[in-house]
Amino acid sequence: MAMNGFLRPEAMAALKRWREVIVVLAVGLLGLWIATDPGPILRGFGLLLAVAAVAALVPAIRRARFAALGDGPGVVQVDERRILYMGPVHGGAVALDELNLISLRRAADGHGTWVLVEGAQVLTIPVNAKGGDALFDAFTALPGLSAQRVLSVLEKTDSGTHRLWARAQPAALTR
Repeated sequence: MAMNGFLRPEAMAALKRWREVIVVLAVGLLGLWIATDPGPILRGFGLLLAVAAVAALVPAIRRARFAALGDGPGVVQVDERRILYMGPVHGGAVALDELNLISLRRAADGHGTWVLVEGAQVLTIPVNAKGGDALFDAFTALPGLSAQRVLSVLEKTDSGTHRLWARAQPAALTR
């Protein structure tokens, strides 16, 4: 028997967005419960499980904060340091190693679009595109770009273009 109507769609979307955090917390609680066993082997295993859950909690919270609803146009895939966007009107691919600039363009209505620049090519990806949450790990793999910086730019609500990251240009060699 399906329980599709049991939860409101908004509640279901929130649970889906935060599911990794919920699972990590459940594993941590399970570890603490196992650690209450009087045996030293189970106690050690339980504590190890709880410590692993604590270590996984921060990245899980960051990914949940970054995740959008995924109901926007197009699909994003990240594969072998290459970002691929397939949209209803346009699409393209950029290599993480070749990116020059990443910015977030926020429209007056609040909708955001990632702007990725690779040489002369510009790829725009809606923030809420399906699979867009994979961009978080891809962006934070870039040199000098922290997860906190990604989240702070994403949380800005004012319209305009917000620069997230730019590749440091190598020094020009002269004689």
